[in-house]
Amino acid sequence: MTYTALIAGGGIAGAASAIALRKAGIDAVVHEAYDRTADDAGAFLTLAPNALDALRALGLDLGGLGFDTPGITLTSGSGRRLGELSYGLDGVPSRTVKRSDLYRFLREQDLPIRYGKRLVDAARTGDGVRARFADGGTAEADLLIGADGLHSKVRELIDPAAPGARYTGLLNVGGYARGVSTGVEPGMMHAVFGKRCFFVSTTRPDGEVWWAANPAQATELTPAELAAITPDEWRARLLDLFRRDLGPARDVIAATGQILAGWNSYEVPGVPLWHRDRMIIIGDAAHATAPSIGQGAAMAVEDAVVLAKCLRDSPGVEAAYAAYERLRRRRVERVVEQGNRTGGWKALNPLARVPRDVIMSLGMKLAARTGADPSRWIYEHHIDWDEPVHA
Repeated sequence: MTYTALIAGGGIAGAASAIALRKAGIDAVVHEAYDRTADDAGAFLTLAPNALDALRALGLDLGGLGFDTPGITLTSGSGRRLGELSYGLDGVPSRTVKRSDLYRFLREQDLPIRYGKRLVDAARTGDGVRARFADGGTAEADLLIGADGLHSKVRELIDPAAPGARYTGLLNVGGYARGVSTGVEPGMMHAVFGKRCFFVSTTRPDGEVWWAANPAQATELTPAELAAITPDEWRARLLDLFRRDLGPARDVIAATGQILAGWNSYEVPGVPLWHRDRMIIIGDAAHATAPSIGQGAAMAVEDAVVLAKCLRDSPGVEAAYAAYERLRRRRVERVVEQGNRTGGWKALNPLARVPRDVIMSLGMKLAARTGADPSRWIYEHHIDWDEPVHA
């Protein structure tokens, strides 16, 4: 069945959805709230094997984008080695890329994108949906896909009582440094559960260090308050937070020429209603995943591929939406649950950090001894584009 689709949101979920729908024979136009591209957005992310598999289902190969990331080492702020985890599956490593490069790569797939189109309302019109934007314009299509992220307007339209994004008490900040060594082989992630702050870094093959930190912040900061923090202020704050820790954090931060603007960290509690009246939400709009397990982008791309298949193979929009939820909800909720468990380790109080480190260390040793891979069930997920969906 042939449809037209309106996609709200031009991030990873929205762009991947447009590509997947086109492959399924469905015309889709992306409507992005910002009036420009996102080439300067965010820092970097790691695409796990399941994300790379979903991209391959769409005929996309990242090629020379980013670099291979086979695993992650974990240490405490005192320098104690807690263990190592694989970021790969059967010899296929994850891949770390700049978020801006991934946006650019997806956008270069000749996507129809309308910028400056912030969605403010939408309603069903017979067999379709009419969307209204902040600039006064409107657009109509057979269906509306909400790929509009943590603060999703489409989620609110589907269910005004749906839970919204909830601030986690952590900020994100990061940057890129040269002329400094982390002591870890290039490509490997190195996470430090510091005494006062979490730090993670990885070194590109050419020697550039990519890093991020999660300083605690009791109250949520407004965009204006975040923008007012200068790079020098970030540097001073971070150097102080890591002054009692062993590891590369202070050297890397000191060697960073331009620290990126910080941003708040959010989570979205379980969303009970994903679709209504020919509208549906995907990606972070439906299920925000903690960044600690590197699955946010992966879940967004998987969503896009599965939804396109369901629309391709189902007898109607509502049947497609129901099939999509049947195929996706249990998996993404399990991933979110695992991410929340590991993400919560970053912000523990001083008394809880000692047992945390002991538990993590014992768990890593057990996994190494038994050969168990706690992430394998996530990474081995495969989507066969040609396999039909049975509604």
